[in-house]
Amino acid sequence: MRTDLLALTADSLAALTNRGLVKRADKELDSAAPQLRTDADGTVHGEFPDGPTASLPPGGLDAGRCTCGATGICRHLIGVVLAYQRADQPAEERPAAAPPGPWSPGQVTDDELTARIGARLMAAARRTERAGYTARIRRATAADPVPQVELATATVRFLVPADLGFVHTDAVAGSRDDVIALAVWAFRAADDKHPEASDVQVDVGGDIEAGTGSGLERALALAGTVLHDGATHLGPGLEATIADVQRHLDDAGLRWPLLAVGDLAEQLASYRDRSAHYRPELLASHIAELHARHRAVIRPNTTLRSSVLGTAEAAETPLRRARLDSLGCRIRTLGGQRIAEVYLAHSASAMVLVLRRHWDGDADGATLSRRRIGTTTLAVLAAGNLVTESAVRSASRTVRLATGRIAKSTVSPSRGAWDELPPPLVAVDFATLAHELDALAPRPIRARVEAELVRVVAVARVQAVTYAPGDQRLDAVITDRAGNTATVTATHTSAAPGRLDSLAAVLAGEEGELRFVSGIVRRTAGSVVIEPIGLAVGDRVVVPDLQPTGSVASLTAADDTPREPLAAALIETRDLLAEAVHRGLCHLPPTYGVRLATAAQRLTVLGLHRVAQAVTAFATMLTRDRDQVTEHAWVDAYLRLEIALDLC
Repeated sequence: MRTDLLALTADSLAALTNRGLVKRADKELDSAAPQLRTDADGTVHGEFPDGPTASLPPGGLDAGRCTCGATGICRHLIGVVLAYQRADQPAEERPAAAPPGPWSPGQVTDDELTARIGARLMAAARRTERAGYTARIRRATAADPVPQVELATATVRFLVPADLGFVHTDAVAGSRDDVIALAVWAFRAADDKHPEASDVQVDVGGDIEAGTGSGLERALALAGTVLHDGATHLGPGLEATIADVQRHLDDAGLRWPLLAVGDLAEQLASYRDRSAHYRPELLASHIAELHARHRAVIRPNTTLRSSVLGTAEAAETPLRRARLDSLGCRIRTLGGQRIAEVYLAHSASAMVLVLRRHWDGDADGATLSRRRIGTTTLAVLAAGNLVTESAVRSASRTVRLATGRIAKSTVSPSRGAWDELPPPLVAVDFATLAHELDALAPRPIRARVEAELVRVVAVARVQAVTYAPGDQRLDAVITDRAGNTATVTATHTSAAPGRLDSLAAVLAGEEGELRFVSGIVRRTAGSVVIEPIGLAVGDRVVVPDLQPTGSVASLTAADDTPREPLAAALIETRDLLAEAVHRGLCHLPPTYGVRLATAAQRLTVLGLHRVAQAVTAFATMLTRDRDQVTEHAWVDAYLRLEIALDLC
């Protein structure tokens, strides 16, 4: 008896193919059911009245064959599965459904894995294991009987117990099948360390001992050159060094440091080109980040290398047929360009991806909404559902549609059914969301992914809406079902002049019932703050940045909020330290140390003693030779300031 076919549910079949194909096959069974026969080796044959014959041997749907001529899995193969499940078998002869959780993918042997994915991909998986990686395990439950593993590069689901022929990943088949081995090993680690937990994150592998180096030594040397000479004194000859460092990091698979060096190079290029994109504090942040990642992996009791350095990340991962639900769009200005960022929720991997487009000129959001992206417009894509077979996901969670395959993408209007998204992306309890934000690792060593903090927030009630004319900022207090509050805040920009007007209309109830707000979440002064990118209103999605301008005259005016003394002191000191990167440690003016001492004294008065001590230590080092010790003192001070600002 083919227990594997009996174990397949409609959802499992839809995951392996698509829901439309399953529905069509199921409907045709009523009028054109196949005649079934089973060989001694378990192969099931189905002869259909209209001529095609489908054969399904053990080993998964991909092993099936059909004479209809369709490429890939056709409706006839699905029909054979459904017909086999419908076959008239006495209830006492049918295998009893396995209770949730008795089988673990960790029970799969390495020999079985090698037979499934091949020796080459097993070797690739072993390399990833040696470097170490992080995985989230979700065991089978009564509500969801399919165990799954969320990896950095893919989500792996084991649809049929003990059968690797029915493993589903959201990567294109054959491109990243090594993730199946990584998922099995992650389950083994969870079974060993957390056997009772139904949802747990585990670290797997990581044979490199602390103290043996991070692989960032070349990048740190580059950062040291920039810090000592300063952006104002660096010549174009540094470009060759930057390219060499990037090649080294790319070859070593150090994705997050590679992105940091890329951003550092972009800042230097912006300064050289006199671009408005250049900001000294960003340049300083990239230098401090490289040091933070290096320190995090060489010390005793080190954080897992893969999560800090991105060693488990592929540069790009092609996705198989994917449904991406748009959560809205953000319009930004960069020099003489407008940048549109469309945020797309990928339910299968419980993550948000970013599709980015650049246009020259100063067009606003309403004008850009009519610009074409493939076969659709920005407005339709930003408020729709994208089904595509041409999506390619980067390590940083940006997504592009592969050239020449755009015809395999379709967009339909979204009804704002964001409650159907997986729980990690939807926040219905603001207190739980606050705890999640508090538990994040420090930003300089977190994964460098786009839309890391984009969430969908359920709105029970809009409590108050105010407008600060001086800051051109709209603030709204919303509540969840438990009465917890959060603040939705948006600031006017010439790139999206209709942002505040459309947001105000929705919050006032003029557009219909506000059910969800999607946006970038953060913690400020102990409360949750959301910068909106999309709104689910009634049965549609409103994207504020793409709306035409209106009027906010009817809003209650509020006083402009003065900057908190604590935040003001931290920002002032951070900018002072960033000046050291701009000018260079070797070119600081004589008064710089006095200004540092004054800033440190102000931080001491405000109670930030450890931050003040780090700033004072750096100021003391400046009285000596500008050596590596001074560089480390600057890094200590800047990291403490950045982390304090993130917590402020």
